[in-house]
Amino acid sequence: MSVFEKIIKRELPAHIVYEDELTLAFLDISQATKGHTLVIPKKRYQNVFELDKEIAGHLFKVVVKVSKALKKAFNLKGLNIVNNNGEIAYQQVFHYHIHLIPRYLDDDYLIKGVNHNKEYSEADFLKLKEKIVASLS
Repeated sequence: MSVFEKIIKRELPAHIVYEDELTLAFLDISQATKGHTLVIPKKRYQNVFELDKEIAGHLFKVVVKVSKALKKAFNLKGLNIVNNNGEIAYQQVFHYHIHLIPRYLDDDYLIKGVNHNKEYSEADFLKLKEKIVASLS
């Protein structure tokens, strides 16, 4: 069972910012930049090659919805939408997922191996989550 399946089943904690019958969006534990969020289908597909067009369409609608909430919550200057498919493409969790990586003027996202999770306390994650959820309307 993947880590994402455990999150879906609530066997692992996550800061969920959006959920519907088909998808889940939650803060990435690495926080490459403030607000870094993952959007996943609840049904496990290993990669983009396994997605059917219905779930792909629904996922992208959620990507747009959550992206707009991130922009509203954090006044983004841009956003990277990243998806890795296959080990050679640096996919690490083999449950399809889309990274929404907010971009700010002075962020360090392009520095290899950047990972800011140690800079975020549980309270910090909760504040980020609350801002995003409040911006979904």
